[in-house]
Amino acid sequence: MKVSLKDGQSFDVQESNIDTLKELFPDLVNEGKVDFQVFRQLFGDCGVLEEGEEKFGLNWHGKKNARQIALTPSTGTLIPCQEESVDWDSTKNIFIEGDNLEVLKLLQKSYSNSVKMIYIDPPYNTGGEFIYPDKFQENIETYLKYTAQVDSDGVKFSSNTETGGRKHTNWLNMMYSRLKLSRNLLSQDGCIFISIDDNEQSNLRKICDEIFGQENFISNIIWQKKYARQNDSKTLSNSHDHILLYSKNIDSWTAGKIPRSEAQLKGYKNPDNDEKGLWQSVVYTCNKTRSERPNLYYPIKNPHTGVDVYPEESRVWAYEEKRTLKNQNEGRLWWGKDGNLDKPRLKSYLSEVGSGVVPDTLWLRGEVGDTQDSAREISKLLGGPVFDTPKPTKLIQHCLRVANCSDSDLILDFFSGSGSLGDAVYSFNKLNDSNLRFILVQLPEILDVKKSSQKLAHKFCNKIGVPPNIAEIGKERIRRAGNIITEKDSDLKIDRGFKVFKLSNSNIQIWNPDRSDLEKSLLSHEEHLVDGRTEQDILYELLIKRGVDLAVPIETRRVAGKIIYSIGYGVLFSCLDESISHEEIEEVAQGIITWYAELTPSSDTHVFFRDSAFRDDVSKTNMAAILEQNGITHVRSL
Repeated sequence: MKVSLKDGQSFDVQESNIDTLKELFPDLVNEGKVDFQVFRQLFGDCGVLEEGEEKFGLNWHGKKNARQIALTPSTGTLIPCQEESVDWDSTKNIFIEGDNLEVLKLLQKSYSNSVKMIYIDPPYNTGGEFIYPDKFQENIETYLKYTAQVDSDGVKFSSNTETGGRKHTNWLNMMYSRLKLSRNLLSQDGCIFISIDDNEQSNLRKICDEIFGQENFISNIIWQKKYARQNDSKTLSNSHDHILLYSKNIDSWTAGKIPRSEAQLKGYKNPDNDEKGLWQSVVYTCNKTRSERPNLYYPIKNPHTGVDVYPEESRVWAYEEKRTLKNQNEGRLWWGKDGNLDKPRLKSYLSEVGSGVVPDTLWLRGEVGDTQDSAREISKLLGGPVFDTPKPTKLIQHCLRVANCSDSDLILDFFSGSGSLGDAVYSFNKLNDSNLRFILVQLPEILDVKKSSQKLAHKFCNKIGVPPNIAEIGKERIRRAGNIITEKDSDLKIDRGFKVFKLSNSNIQIWNPDRSDLEKSLLSHEEHLVDGRTEQDILYELLIKRGVDLAVPIETRRVAGKIIYSIGYGVLFSCLDESISHEEIEEVAQGIITWYAELTPSSDTHVFFRDSAFRDDVSKTNMAAILEQNGITHVRSL
């Protein structure tokens, strides 16, 4: 009845992959390991194994390590920060402060196959300083040192300068493992948008083809990010960025329609008072010739003049004669108000084509905004241009429409920067009466007042009394965006809050004995939980490690003077009191059993206690026995 080290880790992707292989091919896995000799026997003669070094694809130094680190579970946790949050008790939005590599690992179990859309705007590879640590095997520790949560011993971060010869390598290592993890989170009908410039677009396309599959590539969208030319450019003025779009499963993904503009809607009229409503006409011929499609070359009688009309010799009608007769009978052919058109046109009814149009691959600034728009948005919210390169909210809302997001779909941005996605989701929900929810992840990158580009941001943080880092700017931005969205309508039913969590090491102490003094090590591990952590800290680690949504409700009851928690309507129960006497065991157990019976959770319920709360093993065994007799079989101690 004790939580093992594995329970303190995040979801193990590699172990899950092995379990899947074992289910499909039982003889392939022996004692938890893949037998590659059997693998070759099963697949070697099928022509599916590619051997040797001459393989198509993108390879670089560190790729193997980047792939491996994506499969290595995290022993970190997410600490709740209620005082920095908005509407903690009711909101379903999440803001996580921490290194996105570790955070993505922690999200694997709770949000696998759950995210409808991912939008990321990763740091563009300029060849300058690169803040993300590449000492992968100690990622939690390097993160804690970088954010000054523990003493620093001169931790070095990689520099991807041209002279280092690793300009692309470091960037690709950083992106590969994160994209690998992000794919697991996408739902089957989900997709990912990635903003990028010309410098890494071709490399990013290759690694996305590998991770998401070439067949799931949808488009390389061109976004017109600015209007004014750079006349001081030595070559060409760069007015665009790329947005790569991939689906999780192309067979399950459907593009959303884009609302018609006012100019497009003006084209729909009803001059003949057609009972089907507004329509516009389209040509009734296609650009095939009579010799190519002889069945589409036939006469159509003009009902107003009685004259048989043929298409030009170089063209044919768009439909076969049977379909044309049907269109005539339904009044879909338009010969002009006075019947004087030389050829018919086809009515296209607004009610049938819907209010939207198919999105295209060229996103112009007038439709989705540009960098000037995003600068104005930031200045309006924060009182000045405190962030260098935010994306306009109109651009992200356009992504939400193309991704076909609706209802309560989950949206993720793990390079959230100034929080543009959160701002965009608030506005989208208000405009579309939807309940999209978001998860934002941002490294608390420390601002340097000596850098001219960060002076205003540093000054802004000092002004509002928060640590000078990018995560703080993001949190403040979405706080203010949420206030604005409801200030004119206080009765508006929209979730404008967010829960804040911060990445840290686990609440559960890892057994790491000092072999020179085992007695001291044993005494120091009598309590298995890290000193100074709250019950809330422990509860949320249970959520994330057991695969429960961080936004689920947590309820409490007091039984025998002890607080009992019910998480996610009975998915988890917990009592973390420091002492449960032998006399109190039955009363506490009965309190859990009664609550469990009221909630009748659909999935297997887990119950957790503090290991040191029990006087001895007999007490723990009695507690487990009482609960198991009443159908609760998963009882653990921390």
